[in-house]
Amino acid sequence: MQALFTIYQIVELLTNVFVMLIIVQFVIGLLLAFNVVSRGNDFVVAVYRSINSLLDPVLSPIRKMLPQTGAIDFSPLVLIIVLQIFLIILSSVIRSLA
Repeated sequence: MQALFTIYQIVELLTNVFVMLIIVQFVIGLLLAFNVVSRGNDFVVAVYRSINSLLDPVLSPIRKMLPQTGAIDFSPLVLIIVLQIFLIILSSVIRSLA
């Protein structure tokens, strides 16, 4: 039983890291879009591109399923909600096995 709880904690940690990456991507995207941070700042652009390269394989299928909403991209929000639902279900399954 302890092994299942440990696996859950690892999955929860990875999920939290993923959510933080989504939030950082969103904030940097806003800063670049509103020209608070210049696109000439190589460090910020490199961080933004790196995060995009990690998240795009996961976000692109969600973007294909969602209707076009113009400039607003709801796929990160959908991914966060799906990850949280996954954690709730996993936690419930592990508790039921106890």
